[in-house]
Amino acid sequence: MYDIAHEDAGLVVLDKASGVSVLADRTGAPCLWDALKARYPHPRLVHRIDKGTSGLLLVALTRNRQRTLARAFNQHAIGKHYLAVVAGHISAGATLRIALPLKPGRKSRYRVAGLREEIRPSRRGWSLPPEERRGGLESVTRIRVVATSAHRSLLAVQPLTGRAHQIRVHLAWIGHAIAGDHLYGAPASREQAAPRLALHAHRLVVPGIGTFKAAPDPSFAALL
Repeated sequence: MYDIAHEDAGLVVLDKASGVSVLADRTGAPCLWDALKARYPHPRLVHRIDKGTSGLLLVALTRNRQRTLARAFNQHAIGKHYLAVVAGHISAGATLRIALPLKPGRKSRYRVAGLREEIRPSRRGWSLPPEERRGGLESVTRIRVVATSAHRSLLAVQPLTGRAHQIRVHLAWIGHAIAGDHLYGAPASREQAAPRLALHAHRLVVPGIGTFKAAPDPSFAALL
């Protein structure tokens, strides 16, 4: 269910497996939070990652550490770095910026606050012209292409804002949905089909505390 990447008196850094929900969901499957409450007297949630996403998760063990970390997340002071395997070929070595505002959509999904056909690709990334933005919250994701094949690409991804499902929505709306993403993509397609969501939180940079890393497991590496 999880490994421990770091532990001290006020903080535990977990390396969560894909397919494990942080909190209880409608499936009734064992969740991470129940396991943590059985191990620690007072675990305190600071942030979440999706059930299908593997990798690093911070859990505070004291109220003071929870306040400090929550403030840092709210101020976008914590560096969050992911690896993602996406459908389609993107030129290797490129560093691009996705600046597309997000808003709630239907059935617990999120969407870009604008029309897909109005998204403007450029040498620097993807954006919407101001006149085509239909509300939504500012959402910015930076991507760098690490490796590529004929049908898939491996990306280093840094969300500069912290919106729900931000990485998944941004990548799907630019035409490069994450492999195995049943919510925002078409995982039955050859390019995207995968037994798990190909998104892994591999590095967290926490000012004043440290940098934490977790390598993806073999099930992720095999997806490229």
